[in-house]
Amino acid sequence: MAAAGRWATHLARRPTLLASSVAGFAAEELRIAAGRSSLHPDPRDRRFVDPAWQGPVWRRVAQTYLAGRDAILGSVDELDLDDKSADRARFALMQITEMAAPTNVLAGNPAALKRAAETRGRSLARGARHLAHDVRRNGGMPSQVDTRPFTVGENVAVAPGAVVHRTELFELIQYQPTTAQVHERPVLIVPPQVNRFYFIDLAPKRSFVEYVVSRGVQTFLISWRNPKPVNREWSLDTYAAAIVEALEVVADISGSPDCNAIGFCAGGITLSAVMAHLEATDQRLVESLSLAVTTIDTAAKSTMNAFASERSVAAAIRKSRRKGMLEGSELAKVFAWVRPNDLVWNYVVSNYLMGENPPAFDILAWNADVTNLPAALHAEFVQLFTDNLLLQPGGITTLGTPVDLGTITTDVYMVAAINDHLVPWQAVYEGTQAFGGDVRFVLSNSGHIAALINPPDNPKASYLVGDDQPSDPALWLKEAERTAGSWWTDWTEWVLPRSGGRRPKPRKLGNRNHPIIEPAPGRYVLER
Repeated sequence: MAAAGRWATHLARRPTLLASSVAGFAAEELRIAAGRSSLHPDPRDRRFVDPAWQGPVWRRVAQTYLAGRDAILGSVDELDLDDKSADRARFALMQITEMAAPTNVLAGNPAALKRAAETRGRSLARGARHLAHDVRRNGGMPSQVDTRPFTVGENVAVAPGAVVHRTELFELIQYQPTTAQVHERPVLIVPPQVNRFYFIDLAPKRSFVEYVVSRGVQTFLISWRNPKPVNREWSLDTYAAAIVEALEVVADISGSPDCNAIGFCAGGITLSAVMAHLEATDQRLVESLSLAVTTIDTAAKSTMNAFASERSVAAAIRKSRRKGMLEGSELAKVFAWVRPNDLVWNYVVSNYLMGENPPAFDILAWNADVTNLPAALHAEFVQLFTDNLLLQPGGITTLGTPVDLGTITTDVYMVAAINDHLVPWQAVYEGTQAFGGDVRFVLSNSGHIAALINPPDNPKASYLVGDDQPSDPALWLKEAERTAGSWWTDWTEWVLPRSGGRRPKPRKLGNRNHPIIEPAPGRYVLER
């Protein structure tokens, strides 16, 4: 909002620019009224796909909205704002222009008016019930999904396995092998602390865990506990120590002195810090490191880092320290308003104006199953993000040792998503320059989560890969070659040669030191 204020101040100080913008809008309005305007919505904009928008009246309504939006957003580029202020102002103004879309109100939405007439108002009655539900149960945000058809352990997170180790912070799940022989060296999966793990084991045929197990890899996974205010002191060191403990338990159960490890998103950040600690202390617990949609360079341009002003960061940290945690529902709202048209107003229209039930979709159900972030870890992540500390040797310390990614000499596999709105792929690519070992970088199609839930039989799946890794990611993209299929297959072909020889699968899960505690998916994933 401060940036939006600077935009308004700069605009007011340049009356000729303001007058020119108003005159340009007025001239466009005259063309719209005369039917000579060439403005038209983006064909991919679902707000204007109803045939009614092709009629003379509704077409003019859409064109007027587009002309106003373009005039407001275009004015940012004409002012002498620094890049960050311009990005923030554009973001704030985007919120206003998206909110002002005619389709967000009944009178400006021909499809909703038609539905109301066809149903004799029943669609609006259903929409009112949906609105009342969201005010009472969803913090006033429109529901994105009907979660009722999905139950953890029944039709999501159903890969067979067992909890073989439990602490106050995490459960360690060992999955049941499905092949007669398994590779000697297992893999440990480290999910993010800000989500529940089961997007990695979403559903049969769409489960990364299921696929890895089917390739003969002994598979273990950390399930983080959802923190409460009493856990406010859980820090990066707390989570790093937990990963080291999990690695030691995996080694004890599998009989292998080391394992391969793969971290997803924030779990990959923590795992990278652990790897630097293991290198510094000469502990050989990990043979290879894999990172999926993991930010290495937080200075890479993204919508998210537009929020990171000193005032907003300080306010966020104060709030989480006061509560003892960053509530998952608050973080979900931030992510939603990054893409307001797709993740907010789209559901306002469908749920309230059209009277439709939210879709029953497992990915969205997982996304709605939010978790909290302890205050100490939240503050450290924010500081790491704003100061780009992961790329600074010694910028942070983990378990008493400085973190320097250049000291990590194990082989590294990195996968990013080309349409990721949370972790720009360029922010992941920087790892090709930062790590000291041999790095394979793969750029998957789709977005942040869809790229991860990417089974090999997905006909739309593809990825880019290139042998050369110049410092400029744009040069890499220009030379990269596209391959049809999923990065799951590519990663498995990469990790299998690093997984040792084969041996008969274990007769049972766990061992004498770590017996089965309860079946997967365990207790912690169910805690609210």
